Amino acid sequence: MASTGTPFDVQELMSRFMFDLATMSLFGVDPGLLSLDKPPMDVVVALNTVMEVEFFRHTMPSSCWKLMRWLNIGPERKLCTAHKVLRRFLVEMMERRKMEMMERRKMEMMERKINTCHFGSDDEQDGVDIMSSYPNYVDDDLSYAKNIGYMLAARDTIGTTLTWIFYNLAQNPNIVSIIRSELWPIASCKVASSVDAMMIFEPNGIKSLVYLRAVLYETLRLYPPAPFERKTVAADDIMPSGHEVRTGDTILISLYSLGRMKGVWGNACLNYNPDRWLSEDGNNLRYVPSHKFLAFNSGPRICLGKEIAVMQMKTVIASVLWNFDVEVMEGQSIQPKPSCILEMKNGLIVKLKKREV
Repeated sequence: MASTGTPFDVQELMSRFMFDLATMSLFGVDPGLLSLDKPPMDVVVALNTVMEVEFFRHTMPSSCWKLMRWLNIGPERKLCTAHKVLRRFLVEMMERRKMEMMERRKMEMMERKINTCHFGSDDEQDGVDIMSSYPNYVDDDLSYAKNIGYMLAARDTIGTTLTWIFYNLAQNPNIVSIIRSELWPIASCKVASSVDAMMIFEPNGIKSLVYLRAVLYETLRLYPPAPFERKTVAADDIMPSGHEVRTGDTILISLYSLGRMKGVWGNACLNYNPDRWLSEDGNNLRYVPSHKFLAFNSGPRICLGKEIAVMQMKTVIASVLWNFDVEVMEGQSIQPKPSCILEMKNGLIVKLKKREV
């Protein structure tokens, strides 16, 4: 895209990218959505439908959507179709994984016959994918729900956040310059294989970069991938604000609004400013309690994959910004889509230019 100057939708690109990564980590199989021929995104569309209908359910009484589900009309009809697509995909991935495992074992047996000095153990791991932990996988509703939940968590949150990050950085070239300055000591020690080769940053190499993490947190503050949380009251109680709540009441917490409150983040709460996360000397992150910054949830339900997500996003941001200048095309309508995930309604069209470092 950079060599031809062709504009493209970075949100779609990140969605394809994260879908492939999520599927590979779950099944050890690459579905190839990021290949050059850009195969159809039926499964991705189905995942998006799940999140959109879930948001729809939050906005109306349960009796209404349950009636729609019983009649198989409206959004509930779309949801039913989406689940069929997703279930078919999961079954296909499991079959592909089984076939690859069988081929791998055949090759191992052939190698053992040829090489009589082979001392490999018979109980070697077939792979590092999650499904390797379930040798006797059963296609039931619980397994289906767990797999879909994992794919939504692994794909949507990271892919969505990366899109908002590139949008904000395109508006703040001074922040991009600071990130590149932070990357310079690492990049200067690397040797590119050729003049046109991309500089790729490894997770361990950029793990300690403080400003890059501050940029990530600032984006999550203003554009949390899960814009609201829904809680159900377990027992009668009185909130710290003095409001009484009853058993069974529903409480919606708007993370999107929380990141824009003067009482929480100060008068400059609407400004995109990564420095708010840094200590006075700029060498460390400032402590911010998790109940103030809820992008990764809080308490015993804090996101188990937080550091994995941070590592993945920092790696992508570093590699893209070091190798390319990102330009957001003018005339776009940037607004969030009504969904449980804070995607851009119309995507984000950008153009890349290869940097000469």
